[in-house]
Amino acid sequence: MKTPETPKDVARFVTSVSLLVVAALMLPLVILFSQNWYVWLLYILTIVGVGISIFLTVNLSIERFIHRKIRLIYKTIHRLKTQKNADPMNFNEDILSSVNQEVLDWAQTNQQEITTLRKQEQFRKEFVGNLSHELKTPIFSIQGYLLTLLEGGLEDPSINREYLQRADKNLDRLISLINELDQITRLESGENRLTISKFDIHKLALEVVDNLEYQSQQANVTLKVRDPKKQILVEADRSKITQVFTNLIENSIKYGKENGMSQIRFYDMDENVLVEIEDDAMGIAQEHIPRLFERFYRIDKSRNRNQGGSGLGLAIVKHILDAHKQTINVRSVEGEGSTFAFTLKKVKP
Repeated sequence: MKTPETPKDVARFVTSVSLLVVAALMLPLVILFSQNWYVWLLYILTIVGVGISIFLTVNLSIERFIHRKIRLIYKTIHRLKTQKNADPMNFNEDILSSVNQEVLDWAQTNQQEITTLRKQEQFRKEFVGNLSHELKTPIFSIQGYLLTLLEGGLEDPSINREYLQRADKNLDRLISLINELDQITRLESGENRLTISKFDIHKLALEVVDNLEYQSQQANVTLKVRDPKKQILVEADRSKITQVFTNLIENSIKYGKENGMSQIRFYDMDENVLVEIEDDAMGIAQEHIPRLFERFYRIDKSRNRNQGGSGLGLAIVKHILDAHKQTINVRSVEGEGSTFAFTLKKVKP
């Protein structure tokens, strides 16, 4: 027999059992007075009346019980789901199962929200800690140099100019950090609007490589721009894409190996062009890749700071490409190198 699921199912079951008992108890008396036809009529009317009374009583009692015990939970769940009023209960359905499922869904949703909030809180703590460190480093350096000069170093010609130059260098670093943070904020808020134009992406890559030639020579890293089969015109903000190229190529130079090489390649992808910047340096461990574009995230913190990186370059790259509604991906193998690949919208000549 099917297990009762709704209040009416339970009422029908109780009514059926009760009627069988009542009918069985009354039947001997009916048989005893069976010569009178009105006895059978009374028997039938009694069975029907008792059945209706039991059904209504049981059904109403269960509905009231469910209202009293579950209504608060049910309304709370709907309120937490931002609904102004709870939906009316349908007592033709399995209410207990429905409420149970609502509770499970609500718990799962809130668990996901709690997990997200915890991740955001952890990110906030890391961001504040990293920002504090990045600001303290140049500020304390400037303070140290100035105190030395004020305490007598200013009159010492062997150190006064050198310390002023060091203080100026740290001040430049501080200004650069603040400008980069301001740029990320503007990109996130949409204040930094794009100036879209049509230009040759291959020609732009050559210009950036020329500008970074001295830096690459100092690091003993060779830069190569592979010629595409034909001119590739894209539609984007030229100055912003210049910054994307600069940040990515500078990273390949900073972390490149001695006598290493960085190559820029272009691939026709129908509506888009795929740009790849590949190096043969140390590579990146897989556990770092998901967080690579976070602000201030570093793989090797001590070495990155020694090389003067702010930890914002890749974050800016990601925000610029997001503003263009394009993507960037990373492929890397430890000990072999990394490839940063991003797309841009292609246009016809």
